[in-house]
Amino acid sequence: METLHVDLGDRSYPIFIGSVLTNPELVTPYIQSSQVCVVTNTTVAPLYLDKFCAALDGYKVTRVVLPDGESYKNLDTVNLIFDDLLSNQHNRKTTLVALGGGVIGDMTGFAAACYQRGVNFIQVPTTLLSQVDSSVGGKTGVNHALGKNMIGAFYQPQVVLADTEVLETLPPRELSAGIAEVIKYGLLGDAEFFSWLEENVEKLLACDTEALTYAIKRSCENKAKIVALDEKESGVRAFLNLGHTFGHAIETAMGYGEWLHGEAVGAGLLMASDLSHRMGLIDESVVQRTRTLLERANLPVKGPASISNDQYLSLMSVDKKVMDGRLRLVLLKQLGEAFVTSDIPNDLLIDCLNSNRES
Repeated sequence: METLHVDLGDRSYPIFIGSVLTNPELVTPYIQSSQVCVVTNTTVAPLYLDKFCAALDGYKVTRVVLPDGESYKNLDTVNLIFDDLLSNQHNRKTTLVALGGGVIGDMTGFAAACYQRGVNFIQVPTTLLSQVDSSVGGKTGVNHALGKNMIGAFYQPQVVLADTEVLETLPPRELSAGIAEVIKYGLLGDAEFFSWLEENVEKLLACDTEALTYAIKRSCENKAKIVALDEKESGVRAFLNLGHTFGHAIETAMGYGEWLHGEAVGAGLLMASDLSHRMGLIDESVVQRTRTLLERANLPVKGPASISNDQYLSLMSVDKKVMDGRLRLVLLKQLGEAFVTSDIPNDLLIDCLNSNRES
């Protein structure tokens, strides 16, 4: 088992990586009282809900099984969590556990931030994407019809349990979606890790335990350092959104769930790299290496043909990084070094969108 720490003073917490799902010694120290509410979805529940709850023997456990999919990541679904908490008289010492992927983690964390103005919260991510990204750092929330993740709160968990064995049941498409976020870390701040991914991406696709453990640990280390410096995204944490402004526009335009988040991010990473090259910031070889690695990970490298430039620009204007009406994007100065800029020539942005669209 690997152990990392997210350093946030009195709100610091550990990340346990390995065979950790059913180990009560790793979860019970972070439960405040006898009350626990485990939130999962219809896909994860048959596989892991009973196994996880077996580690909570002696606690008063209620279970909430939500419908699966990004299309359900909204306030109506979060209200189902509140219904369970209230009908079972959970008090402010209760602990919410998110057992699932990023959608479950985001919604459960948001519910924990809101219920009685904040209750205990544990992350048990079951997808690669959630293990390397969404379960770490305290971003929680839901989507709105006009924009992704526009309603939410910063709310840190008490502990993150990332079990590598559960990844063996992930569909190949979900595994590839998680690898997109892993590639992101190499591009934005860890060129050495990017090179490692170029050598080992097929091992990740084959669910090689050693390779997965290393990729999860390295990704979490990169994210934990940034979160420790900038918890609420007033500065360098914005770098973690590399490719996401493009990607969120794709997800919103296509309808949540049509493209997986990681698939949209993959296309967005190439758009960000391509625009960085068009602006004279990086060499074309970086764009080509990015494209090749994304393709080897079975990820899309072009946005949908159906999204017009006007749609992109309209949806990107709702992005959380927009300030004073000006679009701000995370781009690359070089492989492994990101920055945020609002100095984006419109003609080059349009050229980028045109060149990175499916024919």
